[in-house]
Amino acid sequence: MATPLTAYALARALRDEGVRLREHANWQTHNRNHKGSWGPVNGVMLHHTAGSDSLTLCRDGTAALPGPLCIGLVAKDGTVHLVGYGRTNHAGAGSSAVYAAVRAEQALPSPPGPDTVDGNTHFYGFEIENLGNGKDPYPAAQLAAAERLSAALCRAHGWTAASVIGHKEWTRRKIDPSFSTVGMRTRIEARLGVRPVPAPAPAFVAFPGTAFFVPGRRSDLITRVGRRLVAEGCGRYRVGPGPVWGEADVLSYAAWQRGLGYAGADADGIPGRASWDRLRVPEAGHE
Repeated sequence: MATPLTAYALARALRDEGVRLREHANWQTHNRNHKGSWGPVNGVMLHHTAGSDSLTLCRDGTAALPGPLCIGLVAKDGTVHLVGYGRTNHAGAGSSAVYAAVRAEQALPSPPGPDTVDGNTHFYGFEIENLGNGKDPYPAAQLAAAERLSAALCRAHGWTAASVIGHKEWTRRKIDPSFSTVGMRTRIEARLGVRPVPAPAPAFVAFPGTAFFVPGRRSDLITRVGRRLVAEGCGRYRVGPGPVWGEADVLSYAAWQRGLGYAGADADGIPGRASWDRLRVPEAGHE
């Protein structure tokens, strides 16, 4: 058993294992913790999405199954999109015999027993984008990302590869993921025997001060700010973004501030240090 990592520690562990991350707005606090406990955690559960273009679904869920539906989505190119953190609607109820085996890091019973344990409490959940029809391929970069993120969490908690399971091994109701989880555990075990090469720390621009953002300011930095706002779904541009700070930038940044929970005068579209630090605008050459 283990206390869940903080959101910061999870992101750092993934980067240290060489995982390429994209962090979406509010992922650190977007969760279902109000519906039940989060932790102690005992392992990592892998899923496939059974669809494409799954990012919005993984973050927001549906009326019947509210999001987030996982901590992260593993895209085809190997990027791991962090969309939530804490209790997420990914596992549902599963086998107490499987839960006992994961806790003891022993071989899993097959088939799983009756659904009696809340897996949302005890597992980090990750969705892997795939149709799950046996025809949609898992690119090498995508499988490598699943291997790396699993190894990162095992390394952080001192777990073996036996702590990583598929949804299909948790409950008889599911068939995901549609690749060999036994083979994936073999890959993870091999990775845990090798010291990882940390990914370079991303380079972000320090807050230039509120006075920088005046109408008509021309700068390549304005373009990079706009690109980050568009990437976060906050872009309000008809043309652009950048390189001149204008009304569209203010409207876009106000949308970013509202997404962070600011309101009224605090969502005026002018960057402040706290909202700027959350946006993480890359330095030139690091995009």
